[in-house]
Amino acid sequence: GVIVTNRGDEQRLYAEKSIASLRHIPIGSNITPCVPPDYNRSVWRAALGFSDEDVVVGYFGFLNASKGIETLLQAVRIAQNNTLPVKLLMIGGRTGTSDPANILYAKEIEEMVEDLGLNEHIHWTGFVDNTAVSGHMLAADMFALPFRDGVSFRRGSLMAALAHGCAIITTHPETDMVDLVSDEHVRLVPPDSPTALALAIEDLADNPALRENMGTNAHTLSEEFTWEKIARRSADYFQELLDTRS
Repeated sequence: GVIVTNRGDEQRLYAEKSIASLRHIPIGSNITPCVPPDYNRSVWRAALGFSDEDVVVGYFGFLNASKGIETLLQAVRIAQNNTLPVKLLMIGGRTGTSDPANILYAKEIEEMVEDLGLNEHIHWTGFVDNTAVSGHMLAADMFALPFRDGVSFRRGSLMAALAHGCAIITTHPETDMVDLVSDEHVRLVPPDSPTALALAIEDLADNPALRENMGTNAHTLSEEFTWEKIARRSADYFQELLDTRS
């Protein structure tokens, strides 16, 4: 038997391979929502250099060429040029160890930040523990995850943002994701389009009620991806495979 974590892989394997049993079981969030003790959002934001008036756009995860960081930086500059007080909160380590190419890519991103004049508008947290990640995610007004290959439930950063009830802007998926509805769970924009992303940031900044509603729906959706449910579905699948061989 074969387990896949997303519909895209399921469709490709179904079409390309002769597999007797194929089951789609998604991943969950790699960060457990955990509000820091005595959490005060305004105080937390101030410690990061953000005011209550700033529009804080969060990003979580390593820097990788597939994640559309260039698009995000350009979109922030466009929104700032349109007088929106946008700031970026980049949560987590920059490169990790799984892909050496990420180190070169991170240097390119640092040069782009300099060229766009965004150094004073970005806070990089570096590696932080689970509780700090939660505090940072809750401090942002929205999250931008402009994946170049489209959003997918295989993305841990998406799952973490859903679990924290964030208002999320991300890119149209390559394959159908019926569970993810634009302006209900997330705002979907085309990949590699700084203008579209900037307009989405500006629109959500002007619509706090929509952000709140999207965040509530995102959190509700995340309940389908708890590790307890994933473990149960995996165990049930293993038992089904064993039963067919008994």
